[in-house]
Amino acid sequence: MSFPRYDSYRDSGVEWLGEVPEHWGISRLGFESWVRARLGWKGLKAEEYVEDGFVFLATPNIKGVNIDFENVNFINQYRYDESPEIKLRVGDVLLAKDGSTLGTVNVVRYLPRPATVNSSIAVITPHKALNGFFLYYLFQSSYMDSTIQRIKGGMGVPHLFQEDLNKFYTPLPSLLEQQSITAFLDRETAKIDALIAEQQRLIELLKEKRQAVISHAVTKGLNPDAPLKDSGIEWLGEVLAHWEVKRIKNLSSVISKGTTPTSIGADFTSDGIRFLKAENITEIEVSDQPEFYISEEAHATLSRSALQEGDVLVVIAGATTGKAAVLDARLLPANTNQAVSFIRPKDKRLSNYINCWLNTNMVRRTVLLNSVQSAQPNLSMEDLGNIPLPLPPFAELIGIATFLDRETDKLDTLTAEAQTAITLLQERRTALISAAVTGKIDVRGLVENHPDVEAAA
Repeated sequence: MSFPRYDSYRDSGVEWLGEVPEHWGISRLGFESWVRARLGWKGLKAEEYVEDGFVFLATPNIKGVNIDFENVNFINQYRYDESPEIKLRVGDVLLAKDGSTLGTVNVVRYLPRPATVNSSIAVITPHKALNGFFLYYLFQSSYMDSTIQRIKGGMGVPHLFQEDLNKFYTPLPSLLEQQSITAFLDRETAKIDALIAEQQRLIELLKEKRQAVISHAVTKGLNPDAPLKDSGIEWLGEVLAHWEVKRIKNLSSVISKGTTPTSIGADFTSDGIRFLKAENITEIEVSDQPEFYISEEAHATLSRSALQEGDVLVVIAGATTGKAAVLDARLLPANTNQAVSFIRPKDKRLSNYINCWLNTNMVRRTVLLNSVQSAQPNLSMEDLGNIPLPLPPFAELIGIATFLDRETDKLDTLTAEAQTAITLLQERRTALISAAVTGKIDVRGLVENHPDVEAAA
């Protein structure tokens, strides 16, 4: 669908913004709003949180379409009143200003109860000439993303400073026009978000189907009429009568884990030997993203955790404990850290089968229940080695592996297509927002002013 353009344009004089409608103004964020990004809580500690009190928002609370006021921490009234400048009001724009979530933005559409924010979030209260909902969309535009990427600073961790935010150039149509743009984007982005949600639901269904196919194949085989027997393991239940139940340690030549380069006085490098962490282990494969490297010298010193093709990598610490994937040759040479264990089967043809078994819901659930519950889940080498595995005769195992390769490839292809659709929809969403808030399209007359926007103006 194409949209009309304005009758006349002029050069904005701002890099990345380009031309704007001739009647639009250009201002600075600091002139049109009250920016509070120098936030501190005078030594506030987590142990000061209370069971109920004043909402204390963190970055995860502003990531969704709407602000999450439910899954929050609470502070007492003394702490809340200690920083009155960041007590939130409807129309405030909240911007993550630190770390990997830098640039995440939301707007306070309503306040179910008094709320404030932690030090990772900047609070921006628009003045009379700037609508908070328009500013919310402006921060989602490619223009503002380019601005943030160019100026973010900080020592090691990306950071936006209040001084920089105040200098941000802001296109400034009339307030009525801002309301029209906001109402248009509310309507159009809601349509796109609904389509994205459909694709996300499809991906979840495909994941469930994938799990069901794998779980049935590695516990009940491919012959529905084959007799069953009790496995002797409560959570495993019945297995095929002619199958054996083996421990993973009995099928492996090595079960070990990695370590950190700092343990030998080394550090990460810009290139060299790939160093794999828990975040490299996805639902399907060992990924090359994110990228970490160590030197060849460090790799040689850490030879005990040097990886081989066909190793089954298993996360043994953290929220994803139990997740597994098989390492293929394209990522070698490689090493790994202390949050990852590797199983080296005596017969490499067992790698994919062991991996499929470890990724079934029943095994993942059992692993998490049996993990050491301290600060975070942790799986010991002994417990990993003692995980039981129903094992068919080898000829049957090859048939099951071939079946799983074929069926999971189909499901993975559908999942990838759905993910591609999400990416395209997200790109469409950003492009539409960018065009509207920078005046590249004229949406006046395409939608009536939104009553919520008018009320908040």
